[in-house]
Amino acid sequence: MEKAKDPLMKRRIMLALIGMLLAGVSVGIFKRAFFGVDPFQCFCGGLANVIPIDFGTLYMLINAALLAVVFFLDRHYIGISTFINLFLLGYVAVFTEKGLAALLGEQGLLGRIVLLIAAIILTCIAASLYYTADLGVSAYDAIPLHIADTKPKLFGRVMPFRFIRVFCDLICTLTGFLLGLMPGIGTVITALFMGPLIAFFRKRLSDPLLNWGKNA
Repeated sequence: MEKAKDPLMKRRIMLALIGMLLAGVSVGIFKRAFFGVDPFQCFCGGLANVIPIDFGTLYMLINAALLAVVFFLDRHYIGISTFINLFLLGYVAVFTEKGLAALLGEQGLLGRIVLLIAAIILTCIAASLYYTADLGVSAYDAIPLHIADTKPKLFGRVMPFRFIRVFCDLICTLTGFLLGLMPGIGTVITALFMGPLIAFFRKRLSDPLLNWGKNA
C-alpha cells in the first residue's frame, strides 16, 4: 500500500513530528549534562580535529555524504523526518540547551546524572517514534536500518537491529576517539544501550501508538 493511501498517514506524520521534536530536545538536554556527546557527534567531532574547516560546514558535508549513500542504497529512508532532522533539529537543540541553562543554571553531579538519563531515554523514544512513522529518518539512522533490512548473519543467526545499531555506534565512538576526541561516559552508555532501548520503545510504545484502535 502506498503511503499516500495509508489510512494511518495522519498518525504517522504526528509520530514523525513528535519524534523529531523530542530528538532535538534530547540533544539540548544531552549537552547540558556535560557527559560527552552521542556517538555520531563523537565521529563528527573527531573528523573536525583533522579536517581544517568550520565544524558546522563539516557537519553538513558529512550528513550530505551519508544522505547520498542512503539515496543509492535505499531512498525509502528519505522523507519528511530526514529534512526536519537536517534543517530544524539543530535549532530545537539550541533552544532547549539555552532554556535549560536559564531555568536550571549549573547543575551538580546528581543533577547532571538526572539530565543524562533523561536525555538517553528521550533520544531512544524519539528514534522509536520516527522509525515507526516510516516517513524518513536521519542519514545516520538509515545506515543501521538498511543493514538490518538485509538480514546479515553472524554464526548462522540473523543479527537483529539492536546489535547492528550498537556496532555502528561503537564504530563511530572508536573513530572519534582515534581522531582525538575523548568520549564521555554518556557517549559510551549511548553507544552500548541506544540500539536495545530503541527496539524496546518501538515494541512497547511507538508501534502500539501507531496501531491503537486499528482493529477495534
